[in-house]
This record gives sequence, structure tokens and C-alpha cells, in this order.
Amino acid sequence: HVQLVESGGGSVQAGGSLRLSCVASGYTACMGWFRRAPGKQREGVAGIGGNSIGGIDSIDYADSMRGRFSISQDKAMNTIYLQMNSLKPEDTAMYYCAATRRVQRCGISSSGYDDWGKGTQVTVS
Repeated sequence: HVQLVESGGGSVQAGGSLRLSCVASGYTACMGWFRRAPGKQREGVAGIGGNSIGGIDSIDYADSMRGRFSISQDKAMNTIYLQMNSLKPEDTAMYYCAATRRVQRCGISSSGYDDWGKGTQVTVS
């Protein structure tokens, strides 16, 4: 298992941008971002792979966020980022980083991940 620490959340006005970061304590095969809005179920935001030796290079986005959100990684630092642009009030949620060491195509299904961070709050008004 790996420990995950998210950062970068905060409050922003609609139309603004935020960049989230997540650092893993060790190697991973896939890392991703998920979010949970108040009163709603957790949903996948984006996933990225190839973050370790043998990982499969892949990127996946939820359709509703494709084009506004961009996931990227720094393999050497075991870190992923989520650049969020044109933020809307409905993007308000707790954002969680997730990771797995299972070598697979990295998607946005929570069942594909084993380790989770504590989350970082994003509030858009």
C-alpha cells in the first residue's frame, strides 16, 4: 500500500482555476482523482497510468470534465496533478486521490484503486 497526500484545494469563484496535487509514498501503477459532492455518490474524475516501471501509459477522464480538467504526472516524484479550469459551482466537492500497484489500464472506476488519500476540499461559488 501507499500513502497519499493531497493538496491545492480551496475556494474559488466560478470561472476560476485550481491545481490539485497528490504525492504517493511509493511507486504506483495507476493514480487517479475522484470527488464526492455533498449528498452525492463518489465519482471518478480522471485516471493516469505509467507512473512506475511496468505501468501502462494511459489517461482517462469522466466525460463531463473532459476539456476543463487535465491530469498529469511527475513520475520521478510519484506525484500527480489535476488542473481544473472554468470551474463551476457544481464542481464543489471533496477531491480524493487514489492509487493502485495493480498493473492495468488506468481508468476512473473506484474498483480499480486500492489506496485513498484523505481528500482536499474544493469550493466554487
